[in-house]
Amino acid sequence: MKTAIYSEFGTPEKVLQTKEVERPQPGPGQVLVKMVLSPVHNHDLMTIAGHYGFKPALPAVPGTEAVGVVEALGEGVTHLKQGQRVAGGAEKTWAEYYLATAARLVPVPDSVSDETACQLVSMPLSAKMLLDTLEVGAGDWIAINAANGAVGKLLAQYGAEKGVNVLGLVRRDAAVDEMAALGFKTVVATEGEDWQEKVRTITGGAPIIRGIESLGGDGAAQLSGILADGAQLISFGAMTGRPLKISAGELLFRNISVKGFWGAKPPVKPERIGELLGELIRDAAAGKLVLDIEAAYPITDVAEAVRASGEPGRKGKIAIKGS
Repeated sequence: MKTAIYSEFGTPEKVLQTKEVERPQPGPGQVLVKMVLSPVHNHDLMTIAGHYGFKPALPAVPGTEAVGVVEALGEGVTHLKQGQRVAGGAEKTWAEYYLATAARLVPVPDSVSDETACQLVSMPLSAKMLLDTLEVGAGDWIAINAANGAVGKLLAQYGAEKGVNVLGLVRRDAAVDEMAALGFKTVVATEGEDWQEKVRTITGGAPIIRGIESLGGDGAAQLSGILADGAQLISFGAMTGRPLKISAGELLFRNISVKGFWGAKPPVKPERIGELLGELIRDAAAGKLVLDIEAAYPITDVAEAVRASGEPGRKGKIAIKGS
């Protein structure tokens, strides 16, 4: 079977290759899945570059989520069956076949597209868990940068369901129009000089008590500058690859606090994760959760896929497709 693979950490489009390997066999509690679509997430690219929270042993196969069809069941797996379409978190999913822990897979209803199913866990679940831990309620304002990304859109959607006001920051004026076309109206571009005044107009001067920071670098200072005194800034990502830049004055004189959030070590109980996954499945089946794919590339074009993932203005994820 074909698989994407890298033997050194570095720029993804330079170190990724395609290789023929033997198909793995499922062990106890495992399932062999024939991959249909697997998204290219930012954390996948950071892992390949060697900049994520853990480093896999090399050589390594990338990919952390997919939708596929059950090919074979390992010993003790009784809740899934051969030929069933499943989605969920896994490892080494940028391959024609991959192994997954059966307990981490969920059957996908026929009403859910492959494009949505392949992204059903990582970003939507992170957004749900994040909102669960922000300690905000109806009428409160929170802000998120990189708001035109998957988590930004999902947080706005789920926040609205709870009555939480979500202000989105984007870097381009064009992205404001793109978000408006999708129904997201409280979005401001930071490339203009008067963007902070636009924020105050949208919020009516109400305090913004939480900030979700996904850029790194200057993104933290931009975001903290519109937060209320005593607010909390949550470091959620580092798309720029640069350290957070925030002045000591923000912490000392305005009592802004900073904490991190990592979905791999979620601050919610396992049973709550199960409840949230059930909500996601129901939302997707009902058409309330729809996640687009900009383009899907075969495994043989994996380097081109990760290059395309870095292009601005995408309307959906880039994905790797199976045979």
